[in-house]
Amino acid sequence: MNTLFLLMAQYNGQAVIPLDRVCADYMNLTVEKFKYKQLKGEIDIPVVRLGPQSQKAGLGVHLNDLADYIDKQRAKAAKEQDQLMGRSQRSRP
Repeated sequence: MNTLFLLMAQYNGQAVIPLDRVCADYMNLTVEKFKYKQLKGEIDIPVVRLGPQSQKAGLGVHLNDLADYIDKQRAKAAKEQDQLMGRSQRSRP
């Protein structure tokens, strides 16, 4: 299944998803906690500033970046599961 297409359906084809929606839907974090973790390098996903360059501009995540992040997290979890179960590394889609 293609993560990008599923996200496109979920967010009605929006290219950039507001950060508060991403945090609520996928991160289980507040926006402030997400920004803190991103600045510390714990969350590797670019944040897009929506509107003029000011502190009050809305923030969002591009759909491609969110799909990549989800796919990387899945691959990481699958690798850990394989190691836990004593399976050799196999290729995953």
